[in-house]
Amino acid sequence: MKLTESDVGELAKLARERGERLDLRGRDLSGLGLFRVDLSGADLSEADLTQINVGAGDLSGVDLSRATLTGAALSRAHLKGATLRQAYLSDADLDQADLRDADLRDSYLAGANLNHANLSGADLQGARYNEHTKWSVDFDPEAAGAIFMVAT
Repeated sequence: MKLTESDVGELAKLARERGERLDLRGRDLSGLGLFRVDLSGADLSEADLTQINVGAGDLSGVDLSRATLTGAALSRAHLKGATLRQAYLSDADLDQADLRDADLRDSYLAGANLNHANLSGADLQGARYNEHTKWSVDFDPEAAGAIFMVAT
């Protein structure tokens, strides 16, 4: 069942009131507009977040492992300490996102916009990117362990 913006808001509020971690594992959140939402600490592993807008939202400490974030709008999102291991971030907009200490191992970053993203302490070992991936001019993805994919 696909959740709505109000469903997500209510579930997040309920989890906070109970002192529990918001569990949205494997849920369909595609296309939702959750600008500036607070989902900090939530479990969104294996969720479908295709074309979601969580720009400027608080996603610090979230588990997005194996999540699909194709075309997601994550500009200025707070993803400090987030787990994005094996996440599919093709064409995602992470411009100015805070990815400090994030786990991006084995993620797919083809066409992602990481311009001005804070990647301090982020683990990019095995992350794959292509010629369309945008990085800050002072960031060396290969030195960080990311793998360039040659177009065939």
